[in-house]
Amino acid sequence: MIRISYASTTNHDWSPEELLTLLTNCQTNNAANNITGILLYANQTFFQVLEGEEGVINRVFAMIEKDNRHKDCTLISKEKIKERAFPYWSMGFEKIDVNDLHNVKGLSDFFAKDFTPAGFAEHKNIVGPLLSHLRSKLVKQVTTCHEELPMTHEDPFIQFLNRTIRVGVKFMALLMVMVILFGIGDIMFVLYEKLSNPPIFELTINELLETFGAFMAVLIAIEIFLNITLYIRSDVIPVKLVVATALMAIARKIIVFDYKHLDADYVSASGLVVVALGITYWIVQKHD
Repeated sequence: MIRISYASTTNHDWSPEELLTLLTNCQTNNAANNITGILLYANQTFFQVLEGEEGVINRVFAMIEKDNRHKDCTLISKEKIKERAFPYWSMGFEKIDVNDLHNVKGLSDFFAKDFTPAGFAEHKNIVGPLLSHLRSKLVKQVTTCHEELPMTHEDPFIQFLNRTIRVGVKFMALLMVMVILFGIGDIMFVLYEKLSNPPIFELTINELLETFGAFMAVLIAIEIFLNITLYIRSDVIPVKLVVATALMAIARKIIVFDYKHLDADYVSASGLVVVALGITYWIVQKHD
């Protein structure tokens, strides 16, 4: 793959409607060609980054150069890459205000004076910091912030309760870590006991199932620990882990079933629960 960046001057100051139309077309065409990138607009100047397969990028850039909606199309950089800087956007877009960049080191003076194709060509070292800034800004825009127990609330009493529960959640997480460590110790004891008794280093089917059950119990405890900590995180909605925990729990139960003493209806119902949870997890994973 390669990444190119170029700058050009528009023939007139584009309206929001024109920019939106351009963005929509770029997103459609780029998605069809597996191209990602970002388009920046300020002072009648476009700065665009395109990432994708070399042949595709070269073909698209050749078409861009011939577009009569801009002039002075100047290739700023072209480099081979192993991963994309903007993997989530067929075309991210920013119409920036120079004043927004006053606090960004190395960018404010450039945008005030040199945001032109010639300025980009003369200050190629600005591309790296600019891409980092734009990437971080776009990531913040698309990141979903979800807090089960927000630290701030318009009602001071609710805020106090949330903070109190957060302390309780942290204490529960600590206790769960202790449970996990005890579980690991139990696995080691079970293995030692089973392997040291005659016949040495031989396990029956029932002993294997008992050992598997101990392992699964620890894994479930780890999943529960993760679920507990989700309540004090703000970057995820805990749907997938809840479903995964339930799936692991029912799977553990089925592994240690004593099928000689269970009704067929009970076993069948448990199997349907596994299928339902498996489908649910697949759907959540697919649409994550």
